[in-house]
Amino acid sequence: MTVFKFIEEEAVFIGANRQAYVADYNQAESLVAFGASNTIALWDPIAKDKKGVYSTLKQHTKEITGIRFIPGTPYFVSVGEDSQINVWKNEGSSFTLHQSINYHEDSITCLSVIDERVFATGSADGFIALWGFSETGNVNLIHEFQVRFNFYPLALALQDIDENGNYLLAVGGTTFNLFIYSFQLSSNNSQISHFNQAAAMTGHEDWIKCLSFVADTKHKSYILASGAQDRYIRLWRLRLNDMIDDSDEDELKLILLSNKQYKFTFNESASTPSRAAFSFEALIMGHDDWVTGLQWHPSYLNDSPNKKLQLLSSSADTALMIWEMDDESGIWCCVNRLGEMSIKGASTATGASGGFWSCLWFLDNNQKQYILANGKTGSFRLYESKDEEAKTFESTLAVTGSTREITDVVWSKNGDYFTATSLDQTTRLFAPWVAGRDFKTWHEFARPQIHGYDMICMDNITNTKFVSGGDEKILRVFEITNSISSLLKKHCNIDIQANDDALPESASLPVLGLSNKAANEAHIEDGQVSQQQEDEANNVSAATADDDILATLNGPPLEDHLQRYTLFPEIEKLYGHGYEITCTATSPSGRLIASACRSNSAKHAVVRIFDSEDEYKQLDQLLEGHTLTITSLEFSPDGQYLIAVSRDRSFTLWKVVDEAKGSFELVQLKEKAHTRIIWDCSWAPQNKFGQFFVTGSRDKQIKLWQIDQTEARLIASSKVADPVTSVACFQESLLSGNKLSIAVGTESGSISLYSVNLEEESKGFVSNHQFDTIITPAGRINKLSFSPHLHENGNKLILAVGSVDSSVRVYSIEKSIVT
Repeated sequence: MTVFKFIEEEAVFIGANRQAYVADYNQAESLVAFGASNTIALWDPIAKDKKGVYSTLKQHTKEITGIRFIPGTPYFVSVGEDSQINVWKNEGSSFTLHQSINYHEDSITCLSVIDERVFATGSADGFIALWGFSETGNVNLIHEFQVRFNFYPLALALQDIDENGNYLLAVGGTTFNLFIYSFQLSSNNSQISHFNQAAAMTGHEDWIKCLSFVADTKHKSYILASGAQDRYIRLWRLRLNDMIDDSDEDELKLILLSNKQYKFTFNESASTPSRAAFSFEALIMGHDDWVTGLQWHPSYLNDSPNKKLQLLSSSADTALMIWEMDDESGIWCCVNRLGEMSIKGASTATGASGGFWSCLWFLDNNQKQYILANGKTGSFRLYESKDEEAKTFESTLAVTGSTREITDVVWSKNGDYFTATSLDQTTRLFAPWVAGRDFKTWHEFARPQIHGYDMICMDNITNTKFVSGGDEKILRVFEITNSISSLLKKHCNIDIQANDDALPESASLPVLGLSNKAANEAHIEDGQVSQQQEDEANNVSAATADDDILATLNGPPLEDHLQRYTLFPEIEKLYGHGYEITCTATSPSGRLIASACRSNSAKHAVVRIFDSEDEYKQLDQLLEGHTLTITSLEFSPDGQYLIAVSRDRSFTLWKVVDEAKGSFELVQLKEKAHTRIIWDCSWAPQNKFGQFFVTGSRDKQIKLWQIDQTEARLIASSKVADPVTSVACFQESLLSGNKLSIAVGTESGSISLYSVNLEEESKGFVSNHQFDTIITPAGRINKLSFSPHLHENGNKLILAVGSVDSSVRVYSIEKSIVT
């Protein structure tokens, strides 16, 4: 939990990147570090409070592709598409940047760490680099090489093979061969000698994606596991010196038996060089798609007394499989399978991007086993062993979050939970888990919309309905299900205050469809059942039957539940726009829905109004005045006005003449209200001093406007350090009777709190607080949104923040710093 003076970062929701080396576990700290967009997220997967991500680290400028802890040291290494290599150091309470290296010329694709002496990186520029740690902890380049022209490394694995500083480096990539290199590292880790390509092993039929070494002490040898896009895992045994079989030198016979030995020498500085030989050990078949991750049993890697030679594999077929060799036959068999059943016919080759991208296998201090895997949705799956021999695993609560930038954040009408939209084509509902607990933690409780288009905006119509707009020309209206309403009441003490009997029980996504259907609305006439209708009916029946699953949960839903059982049914589509939707807003009563779309001309730079009480009919009046895309819309708290701001640097203020008829009157078209694009606007709460709203612009200014009978007058402005991308006014009555509180987000990711004393004749913005950069996002703030009421006995404001770094963050702010 991160606290800075009066501001506490209560929650961070951010999804893991789709990369093979994106996460690593540090047992000493009980810590998982994973790459999430261009930030590093820190999470304790076995913490009792189930808080999730508790901190993020910022340094990378592009997506992070790999993270590895340095065993036995306070350091870990992160690499990314920005070609940076960053070394982080644990300073006790937090991690700080120890060293940043810019060496590679392209995205770093793979990373391998074996000990505190050396690690390797591979890049899309075709080069592989070896790095050594000096006595002061600094990292220095000690060797670089290319395997061959037009070869790009995808997987690396380092292994030390004696006490004289001799290492092997296995390299897999964009050929079918597996390359082995040997080298000797100097005692001060500053240089290497006798660097040679020891072998180029054949067998795989597609690109090699993952590699993992283990020391097989029982047989005094090493095993290298390789997984490839050919869906197979190959095991290669490395024998040293006297363990090499030299009894049969008939090369032809060895090749025909597929038992060729790849022999080489190492430790060439010694008077008698050492010998080594790789031979093919086993072919493991069982996955239906690319093999993406390999991990040996952690007891072997940690030199535990109760060793088990087992191998964990993850695949794009949504399976995690544990393999073990049968002592009698020597055949490697699957002894446990976790994950999901894959969809028939769906594979990476056919365009599917599902399944798992990496896996981890670790022990806690009590030797309990955990398996962790991240998938296409950005969420982790965490499996906990339920017996001493780990024959059974149970899925448990892990972190969830979006994988692309957050575009909108909206609180519920009662302010107890909020919903966020993202370019990862999802709409997610977040709420605090409080029931039956001594503390509060925020979690994702539903995924109302899983769409085929990037999601852009949304707003609440009533307590049970919301409207959303994606990167398409259509607005869609959704209604909460009875199962989610019950879930929020049970675990969050949130009462939707609706007639639950009128709500749909659950929803499902039909085959080849974009529209979620309510389970209690689908029915098929006897004798007129097509195959597609039958498939859809089966989906609906399954959704109805599985509704009981949510009722039996003892906590927030897991990723499996979120994807399958927490959809909201779509009840209406709203047409009329000519281009992609950019923003939407609903009146306080929920009757009127205003929306706008992208535009380069006045023809489409209009606001369209829909009546939710008249079959969501589009009203005849178009609100015209702008010449470029409208970026934000908002109704005043009393429903009397609608403000629209635009890329054309102007705003239009409309008065609602008759809500029942949907008639509007233009109060003012304020041209050049700012000197650059106006990104956002927000209304002040109702008060005795008049009607006020705030605008924020790329010109680095925030402005406060007061409405007279005929126009909006500028009464205060302030310059900030960066372009303003979002503004939000706290909506409860003025905190101290006269003071307006405003949050300001910028293009750099900074967040500030301002206030304006409305009683003063000469009004001006006063800076109350700047959020510490440690707890702010790593990119542009797309949306700030206050919960409309005070929390925790009226002592705290709750601010939800959506950012381009794909994170949703929840902050609690002490009332004292804004009053």
